[in-house]
Amino acid sequence: MMLPSSRKKSPLSYQERVYRRVENSGLVSSMVKMAETDLHILAAENVDEQALQLVCNVRLQIERYIELHPLFSDALIPLPMDEQAPEVIRQMLAAGLQTGVGPMAAVAGVIARWVGQRLRKAGHIEVIVENGGDLYVARTQPCTVAVYAGESSLSGTLGICLHPDRMPCGVCCSSGSIGHSLSMGSADAVVVVAPDTALADAAATRLGNEVGASRQSIQQALTLAEKIEGISGVVIISGDRLGAWGDIELVGI
Repeated sequence: MMLPSSRKKSPLSYQERVYRRVENSGLVSSMVKMAETDLHILAAENVDEQALQLVCNVRLQIERYIELHPLFSDALIPLPMDEQAPEVIRQMLAAGLQTGVGPMAAVAGVIARWVGQRLRKAGHIEVIVENGGDLYVARTQPCTVAVYAGESSLSGTLGICLHPDRMPCGVCCSSGSIGHSLSMGSADAVVVVAPDTALADAAATRLGNEVGASRQSIQQALTLAEKIEGISGVVIISGDRLGAWGDIELVGI
């Protein structure tokens, strides 16, 4: 599976779903769409109906919370933990607090995780849930996620190898150069791997905000990554420059 720079997708990759190309997975694809949520799910069998129910459930929880707490959807800085909130909301708040961003920076990752975890509880041992480029991955064999980085010469040339003993995990990507979502930086791709998909999503946004035009900004972002507790590794692509930190295995594609 190719990981796009997203929630920050280029118009081309969004329209043609270039990043959804899957090779030799041995799994069956399912697609679920509801409002902004657009999932591509890989499992041993089709899970369309199950996944749709799960998406309805998790979206309803988030939407109801936003109705009662409008600031939740617009905040660009962390919000205080709400111990009375539903679990999915607490996960988003926690991810924001750990990384220094608003809770909605974790929304795609938390939905992917929510759906993936509950499909596994329902008996689907191997599950990959992709939500606009943010991945929840649970496999019993190694797999490689290729990195799409727009117009960078490095786009599609390298991948992140994931091993079963480190799964389930999240692999999430953000970009300041591609697509319509808000980013304060200019990286083509900032990819974060973490056991918690919500945290990986929020961390990708936070680190992406740090990458500017200078070469030093990549190192600054990697230095910040070291301070974010709970993430396993980071890959940054900006133009023809590449930086990486942590326990992460890069392979050529």
